[in-house]
Amino acid sequence: MDSRYDHQQHEDRISAKWTETQAFNPDTYLATRTGAKSFSVIMPPPNANDPLHIGHAMFVALEDILVRFHRMLGDDAVWIPGTDHAGIETQFVFEKKLKKDGKSRFQFDRNTLYQMIWDYVQENSDVAVNQLKKLGASADWSRFRFTLDPQVVAFVLQTFEKLHQRELVYRQWRQVNYCTRCGTSYSDLEVNHTEQVTSLVYVKYFFIDKPDEFLTVATTRPETIFADTHLAIHPDNPKTKNYAGRQVLNPLTGETMSILEDSFVDPEFGTGVVKITPAHDATDWEVGQRHHLEIRLALDTTGKITALGGDKYAGLKLAAARQQIIDDLTASGHIDTEKTNSKYVNRVGVCYRCGTVIEKIPLAQFFIKVRPLVEPVQAALSEGKTTIHGAGHDKILDHWLANLKDWNISRQIVWGIRLPVWYQLSNKKNKSLTLTYIDREQNRATRSLEGVLEQDKQHPGELETALKNLQQLSAPIEAEYVVSVEAPGDDYIQETDTFDTWFSSAQWPVVTLKTNKPGDFDRFYPTSVMETGYDILPFWVMRMLMMGVFLTDQVPFTDVYLHGLVRDQKGQKMSKSKGNVINPLAIIESYGADALRMALVIRSTAGLDKSVGEADFKAMRNFTNKLWNGARFVKNLAETAPAATSTLPQDEAFTQHLDEIITTVTQQLHDLKMGLAADTLYTEFWHWYCDECIESAKQGQLSPTVLVAGLDVFLKLLHPFAPFVTEAIWAELHPQTSELLVATPWPIAAQ
Repeated sequence: MDSRYDHQQHEDRISAKWTETQAFNPDTYLATRTGAKSFSVIMPPPNANDPLHIGHAMFVALEDILVRFHRMLGDDAVWIPGTDHAGIETQFVFEKKLKKDGKSRFQFDRNTLYQMIWDYVQENSDVAVNQLKKLGASADWSRFRFTLDPQVVAFVLQTFEKLHQRELVYRQWRQVNYCTRCGTSYSDLEVNHTEQVTSLVYVKYFFIDKPDEFLTVATTRPETIFADTHLAIHPDNPKTKNYAGRQVLNPLTGETMSILEDSFVDPEFGTGVVKITPAHDATDWEVGQRHHLEIRLALDTTGKITALGGDKYAGLKLAAARQQIIDDLTASGHIDTEKTNSKYVNRVGVCYRCGTVIEKIPLAQFFIKVRPLVEPVQAALSEGKTTIHGAGHDKILDHWLANLKDWNISRQIVWGIRLPVWYQLSNKKNKSLTLTYIDREQNRATRSLEGVLEQDKQHPGELETALKNLQQLSAPIEAEYVVSVEAPGDDYIQETDTFDTWFSSAQWPVVTLKTNKPGDFDRFYPTSVMETGYDILPFWVMRMLMMGVFLTDQVPFTDVYLHGLVRDQKGQKMSKSKGNVINPLAIIESYGADALRMALVIRSTAGLDKSVGEADFKAMRNFTNKLWNGARFVKNLAETAPAATSTLPQDEAFTQHLDEIITTVTQQLHDLKMGLAADTLYTEFWHWYCDECIESAKQGQLSPTVLVAGLDVFLKLLHPFAPFVTEAIWAELHPQTSELLVATPWPIAAQ
């Protein structure tokens, strides 16, 4: 053996050997076995064209440990890999690329833009896969899936059709979370919340019957005053009770507004009087529904003031409009400047992707009724059909399931799976469809379907151009539609909205098996362990449970292992702005994949964050060196020591303790305590085997034969954790065999 272990010399070679022998394909390594117990893991799909981050390295290490362990146990073990198209995230990145080239998505029709993004993703599609392999992921690459594979798309569309047939899909004009920068709506789960500093202004609403008197209303949203319909007071607030039913003037439009009573008003906030803007506030929307108030739009989907703002404000961006309105209301005496708080802190929803403040805007969207999907999941969890590993996260899941609102699955983006929804062009109820397209002069045009048809009479070919160069379709709530995977006829136009990425991801355990090799679904479903970060418990795990039970009447996995965030050595969350982001590929280059994996896993616990830093990677690199050097010494000892004719004093005790280690580690892995198992092996190999047993062998108290047998056991036990160095040592110790360590059976304790 070489005097030192050089990971760069071994890792790529060993990885190629595993691939060459199809060591990870259960159809190959189980060819001569029968009756094996199924063990399956579905990989959380990373973005197809993004480099991996440290969180990916964590899930790879944990899942690979489990799969290698069960494969060595002789189970019918499979780890199915895949990558995600990542919806808005990929489109967002591509749009930034277009911007650098001086272009915009608005210059291209929908089909062209989709193809451009597809080509971009394909160019980079091997990035994630190659890096997963560098980490040692023992996934069965012959079963790889991409979320936009044709068979996957077909399955997702059929699921939507099933949901519609069971009346679990509906279309409704409802206030949704909208990002004006990304240009799409989101579900409640995709909205992050943060604190912002803004101005709290006190606006005067003058009474009609007594023009010299007014009510003062505190607001952080003066730009929506155009869309105010009423003021509101709490019915039991003695300070404002006498205002009920009276009328005031809208300070921007001059229109009459009545004062209504509703118990939602907080008497302690501001002056105890609030303005009601049903279109642009979630609470106000509910008030509007209760009192049947008019819905008036002050902001459009681009974040600009609508025509309600008149010549002075219409078309202004939100920030500019807000300041202009404050200035104008101040000049007209409608703002109490002495009360203005320019450093008011309030909590707002922001886009999880770009950080833009989310606007509440009414849109016609498709929703999934979640209660019929949630209830069977709640029953399955209460019956113990799925176990959540991660302190307290079972209760968090219960909370989400109990409070989940209907799921808005419409996304106004190109990159994704297009909704199988169709509108008939000749249907009179669809004349108000709005089509945005690139016209024959290569300009971006927005017209109603009726307007396009009128243009077509004057300039034949306009309809054909609109349909061919379509960017976006907007259908009013009264439009009639058909849900169908295939076009119902030539006289139909397809909805341009795509599915929320989580809708296809929610089907991942089912679709990866249903669309894979014949028999895989019956063979591997329900899957065994879903391992992922606790931060996507409501986004993904909950939805997989919902869709898995809906599609199969079974839970999609029996165990959920939730790992925590990987933090820096000071316990801080990693971010580019802090400069503390760890690049897993750089760590592999310097210290090796085994060192990275061990540093992440050792002493980790389900549901808890893990701090790592340079010292941890060095320590685990030292451990791989300890493995190599210990093996090198034992190999040399076995080759040079005289053959033992009898057992030595410590042989029996050595064997007994080794059996105890096998039993302990095996149970820890069955219990999904990978962090504890790694720590057990680290301690036992370094401090017992090397510090005590090798020293005993040097002194002639432990036979080399027993020591070599023990080393073989440790290599097998450690292989799931540090697969490269153990495979390299195994080849050095057993040059006479072609059997790889990855294919050897798991050790069994004699007792």
